[in-house]
Amino acid sequence: MAQISESVTRVIEEFSKLPGIGRKSAERLAYHVLRVPKTEALALADAIRNVRENVRYCRVCYNLAEGEECAVCRDPQRDRSLLCVVEQPRDLMALEQSGAFRGLYHVLLGKIAPLEHMGPDQLTLEALVDRVRLGSFKEVIMATNPTVEGDGTALYISNLLAEYPVKLTRLARGITTGSILEYTNKEILADALSGRQKF
Repeated sequence: MAQISESVTRVIEEFSKLPGIGRKSAERLAYHVLRVPKTEALALADAIRNVRENVRYCRVCYNLAEGEECAVCRDPQRDRSLLCVVEQPRDLMALEQSGAFRGLYHVLLGKIAPLEHMGPDQLTLEALVDRVRLGSFKEVIMATNPTVEGDGTALYISNLLAEYPVKLTRLARGITTGSILEYTNKEILADALSGRQKF
């Protein structure tokens, strides 16, 4: 059996660490990198380096940002009385693509999932409570994913925020249970936002 070079083996191992990429897919990606022009392969490497060096979490909402604050938090046109709570930055991006929400966001950077060793203290809950306590929000929309963990996280947050004078709502169930916001089409997201209900 022919030996694979050490460099190729290493890139296959690195690709196989990516979510959803098995050994065969990692091999295909490695051989693709070898086939494309060197400039294209190096552009990929530079893009990865650039994102790791320049992208951080927004100091206000924990969205992805290249500065201290993300574009949403810096936008003076946003409705600062509405706060939408999501699990991950990709959920925020999915809601933004729907074009139906013009308020602010708070990204939890996860969900309460004991089987995955993820508890409330590992989320950005303290910052969320501080924002609600110090801000002028009239409504907090729970836009966690419609899963057991997402619903449990939303319930936990609603208990944390119960003492504050804000209306707590949940996305309407146009989004089916078990689905992920990132993969939901923009029409369903728009309907879910417009049909949100009191929590």
